[in-house]
Amino acid sequence: MKKRRKDAHGLSAAATPKRAGRPVNVKRRKMWQTTKIALATVVAATFAFLFLMPIVLTITNSFMAASEISANYGSVFATDANGGKVYISEKVNLKFIPDMVSFSQYNTVLLKSPEYLLKFWNSVILVGPIVLFQLIVASLASYGFARYRGRIREMIFFMYIILMLMPYQVTLVPNYLVSDWLNLLDTNWAIWLPGIVSPFAVFLLTKFMRRIPESVMEAAQIDGAGEWQIYRRICMPLCKGAICSAAILVFIDYWNMVEQPLLLLTDAEMHPLSVFLSKINAGEIGLAFAVATIYMVPSLLIFLYGEEYLVDGITYQGGIKG
Repeated sequence: MKKRRKDAHGLSAAATPKRAGRPVNVKRRKMWQTTKIALATVVAATFAFLFLMPIVLTITNSFMAASEISANYGSVFATDANGGKVYISEKVNLKFIPDMVSFSQYNTVLLKSPEYLLKFWNSVILVGPIVLFQLIVASLASYGFARYRGRIREMIFFMYIILMLMPYQVTLVPNYLVSDWLNLLDTNWAIWLPGIVSPFAVFLLTKFMRRIPESVMEAAQIDGAGEWQIYRRICMPLCKGAICSAAILVFIDYWNMVEQPLLLLTDAEMHPLSVFLSKINAGEIGLAFAVATIYMVPSLLIFLYGEEYLVDGITYQGGIKG
């Protein structure tokens, strides 16, 4: 007769209890995964609602009449006889749907008061050259940092990182002194020059270019390509996503600048629209909603158009796509 196999505890195979309840465990695991997905969805939806609520509130309130806006938010911007803030003794009524849709705020901003459109175009004139030339300078500098390594270049790149980590408020006084020494105060060059040589785009593009395989550049050199051809025909097409990402981030950063124009441009007619939004008074609450809505349009359009490039530039790890 054949002997029955015994397990490590001395029990025969026939006496070993079989595992039961496997379908139950699978069901529990699936239920737990479904619950986690549902909870994550609820949390994400909650945060999305909280982030979108100010934008929706701004857009819907821009279609309110001035009297309705004053009745809802007048107490928030009320001041005493000395110009100081007063205690808000009543609840602020946050309304997302106006009682009656009115385009009077947009009529004032777009037709009756050209100063707002002038400030809008001041923003475009200040930000456009910064984005364009910062990307040109950053792409050339990044190619040098990524193509050639050395102790001196690594030290310079490390200094770029240190400057990037510093908040802009730290460099405001040096920028003011240099602009004063160069006689650039009250000119657009006082805003353009510090923005063009900003280190953020250099850091982003350098890290991206260093992920491009060196074998690709070496193969181009063997085929007789020069540095300019490698830069223009290999690095730039592969860095398209990173360049678009840098352009979007740089545009949003300088589109919302306030401190630089206030310090470097004493002429109020040269100030961008972002400065006006930082100086809201009690008589311009309704106009502020309309101006803020108009001011959000370029940022939203650029983000929606370049969202794919933004994600691709941040997540793509370099190399050649198949």
